[in-house]
Amino acid sequence: MNSLAVVMEGPGKLSLTRLELQAPGDDDIVVDVEWSGISTDTERLLWTGRMPTFPGMGYPLVPGYESVGRVTHAGRNASLEIGERVFVPGARCYGAVRGLSGGASSRVVLPAARAVALDETLGEQAVLLALAATAYHAVSCGGKRGHEQIVPPDLIVGHGVLGRLLARLNVAAGFTGFTVWETDPVRAAGAEGYTVIDPADDPRRDYRAIYDFSGDSALLDQFVTRLAPGGEIVLAGFHSEPLRFAFAPAFMREAQIRCASEWHRNDLLAVAALAASGAFSLDGLITHREQAQHAAGAYVTAFGDDACLKMVLDWRHTA
Repeated sequence: MNSLAVVMEGPGKLSLTRLELQAPGDDDIVVDVEWSGISTDTERLLWTGRMPTFPGMGYPLVPGYESVGRVTHAGRNASLEIGERVFVPGARCYGAVRGLSGGASSRVVLPAARAVALDETLGEQAVLLALAATAYHAVSCGGKRGHEQIVPPDLIVGHGVLGRLLARLNVAAGFTGFTVWETDPVRAAGAEGYTVIDPADDPRRDYRAIYDFSGDSALLDQFVTRLAPGGEIVLAGFHSEPLRFAFAPAFMREAQIRCASEWHRNDLLAVAALAASGAFSLDGLITHREQAQHAAGAYVTAFGDDACLKMVLDWRHTA
């Protein structure tokens, strides 16, 4: 069994290559992928060669942790059935080629326990669930903190897909009066139920919870000066550069700085249920689509066009 997959051969080097897949076991499923999203966070770092070292990191590799497809084979112990549409958070089924994420492929083999059954109405929008789960996890801490300890964001930095998803989660939860910062006029558009402003136009210095999706390591000092006493800064984006901040202003405010880790399965299940119920919208976030055979150009657009919020590869017509 084989698959046509996106392979990053090195920084700036990408090909569409047919790879042999490992045979599925009793606990595994085979999924024919319909759509996969391109991440402008971690995949951009892989593309530019600035990704910090992680276990499993190295080239060549198959990227992608935002895939949606249908089960075409289910092992005898698998809980999913043939024909079900599922979310695939990645796969490691390519032999010598690393599957650091591994979802950007026409077909994948993975344990059934890793996939999540989807409501059919979500369609291609389901590729956004990993990012929605990331935003949800940043606030919920994966259930590690009690509800009474969770401070919803009253400032979100960045109006890309992650920032918009967290803002929509805020609105869905009934939280109002929060602010979103965005310096790019193109990205500042599209707010629904909240305000987007340039930080230069914001006089506030009393934010209790600042959630940063910018990935800009130089902004930490600015965030500290915007905090209320005892306020929290949540680093929810991915930083490739070392972080530094002036201690005295942080000391005077008793600032808390927290890194939001990778989402957990419960986060994914929670946002999938919210999206399926209509309480939380994924509309308008996929701005670009491309056939999988044109993946090389799609990655250039995803990383180079500010108007591209989310690029989706369509694998349905890939042999």
